[in-house]
This record gives sequence, C-alpha cells and structure tokens, in this order.
Amino acid sequence: MFYYEVMDLKRFVCVLLCFLLCSGSCAASGAPGTSAACAILVDADSGRVLYEHNANEKRYIASITKLMTALVAMESGHALDEMVTIKKEYTGAEGSSMYLKEGETLSLEALMYGLLLASGNDAALAVAGFCGETVQAFVARMNRRAAQLGMENTRFLNPSGLTEQGHMSTAADMARLAVACMNVPTIAKIVATRSISIAGRSFTNHNKLLWRYEGCVGMKTGYTEKAGRTLISCAQRGDMRLIAVTLDDGNDWVDHAALFDYGFSTYKCTALSDAGRVFTRVPVEGSLTSLVDVVYGQSVTYALCEGEQLRQEVSLINRPVVPVLRGATAGTVTWYLGEELVALCPLVYGQSAQQYTVRAGWLERLRAMFD
Repeated sequence: MFYYEVMDLKRFVCVLLCFLLCSGSCAASGAPGTSAACAILVDADSGRVLYEHNANEKRYIASITKLMTALVAMESGHALDEMVTIKKEYTGAEGSSMYLKEGETLSLEALMYGLLLASGNDAALAVAGFCGETVQAFVARMNRRAAQLGMENTRFLNPSGLTEQGHMSTAADMARLAVACMNVPTIAKIVATRSISIAGRSFTNHNKLLWRYEGCVGMKTGYTEKAGRTLISCAQRGDMRLIAVTLDDGNDWVDHAALFDYGFSTYKCTALSDAGRVFTRVPVEGSLTSLVDVVYGQSVTYALCEGEQLRQEVSLINRPVVPVLRGATAGTVTWYLGEELVALCPLVYGQSAQQYTVRAGWLERLRAMFD
C-alpha cells in the first residue's frame, strides 16, 4: 500500500526509537521455562523479543554491569594502546580481581580484557578512572548512556556491579545494552575470546557457553550474594544473532542453551531490505534527468516464525523538485505485524539531479545565427 507524502523526519526518528525491542506476537508455544527470576530472549538485529519472563522487574545485576563500563570506555575517545598508570585507589577492590598493583603501567586494552574476561573489579575502577578522569564522573556517563539506550529502569552507582542499594536494572534493559555492545567490534572481539595472555597475565573467559554451546560468541557473567547468578550471552547461526539475559538463575548455562535452541528453531531471519538496492524510480521536475532511483537506505531484517506475514506501507516524496541530492531523504518504508509497527527503513535518492539551465552566452549565439 502506497502513500505519497513528504516524510516528517522527526516522526521517523521517534518511530525508529519506539519499535526497538518490540514485543513479538508469535505464540510462545514450545518456549522453554527457566530457573531465572527474570529472563528475556531477543533477536539482536531487529530487537524483537522472542521470549520474556518478568523482563521489566528491577533487580541487582552484579558484574554484567561491566558491559556498560566497556561501552562507555570504548566511546570515550581513548585508544586501546594508551598506557594507564595504576593508582592506589584502583587496587584491592572487593571480589573478583585482575590483581593490579599500585604504580604499574599497562595498556587500556589489557584492562579491558581484565574487565570482561577476569571480571576484575579493580580493572573496572581503573578503566573508569582513566576514561572518565574520576570514577564518579564515569558512572555519571554510564547513566547518561543508559538513558540514550532507553534503559528506563536502570541506575548505575559503580562501574563494577558490586552491590549498592539502588544499583539495579532489568533483563529487558540489559538486553538493550547487550545489543549496543555487540555492535562495537572491539567489545564483540573481547567477549568472544576464550583465553588470552596479555600484560604478563593470563585470562580465561568465565562464560562457559563459549565452550558448551555451538555458535556462542560471548558476553558476560556476574554473581553477588544479593543478585545471584546473572548472565548475558549471545549466539549466532547464519545471519541470525540472539541475545539471552537471565537474572538470579542458578541453572543459567542450561537455560541459555534452551532459550537459544528455542529461538533458532522457531524464528528465521527474514531480509526486508538491502542497503543500496533500488526500490523504485520517481520523476523529477526541472531537470534533464527525468527519473531518479530511490534506494533502500539501510539493510533491515526481522525475525519471523512460520505463518507470520508483514504488511508494508510506503511514504514517498512525489515528484521531487531539483536540486535532488544523492543520499537525501526520499521517504520511508514501514512494516507491520498485524497493527504493530515492527520495522522501518529510510528511502534515499540513489543519484543526483541538477536544475536544467541554459547559459546566456549560448542563447545569444543561437539567436545571432538567425539574425
């Protein structure tokens, strides 16, 4: 179904944010139960929720906090090869540690491995102190980034996940964070690493699913007495990436494997658009170029189960007036599952078209020929 109108960009952006991590309408028959107090399974690329249980309940989250620490650090502008001198206040942190010593110097990269593989609480303090100038300033950045990701039920009070009253999140919010982290190549590489020797230390990933589940590509474990066992994991088969989050789950390895098996067997990654592929051609007013290509602005996929069909609607600028610039907004395509908006893609012009003009000099010469 086609609607020809000028697209409202503000509306486009708002809709894009709203459909992220939207609930699926596919019946959850065959979905596994878990031992978790809270759980969620999400298609990482479309954001579709494939399974959830108490996904918006606030709970302590323990060391899966460190994914936000890693994300803010990687977005801070500091390079991995920058050297960090360890301050006394970074050492001797309670709980898991990479055993930093006051005065030693090591790279930010080494600290990142200590943060995500060894789950070092001392590494979390060092990363936060170095990338944020102070730990407190860094934690403030963590909360601002959480707000940007739509993590409305999350509050961070430290970079490590050690228990503090009010330092809490939800399974749904942590899934949003996990999606963002897996889109950062450095973080994705580190959380997928089984073991490494760096800066005179050897680290082994605490995430046993890297060995136990085929296709697991990381993420992060956590545990405190109040939080119980917390786990975020990501697995990939073909073009489909799934993210599972469980909070307070004593049987998390088994539960994550069961969730992944359910997701991969029930849903398929369906390509809706391919960036750069021609969608249609439209006439242009005021140019020698009579038609210009309108192409998909990005690749979009969506997880569908058997029998589901999407309805497509198109908003397109009718007969654009020159100048038309390549890459400029031409419209949008939206897809609906029933009445629910589930995906959208910007349409852009695939080529430019300039205004047709006749130079006065050529016109005068033409007239002179007939005088």
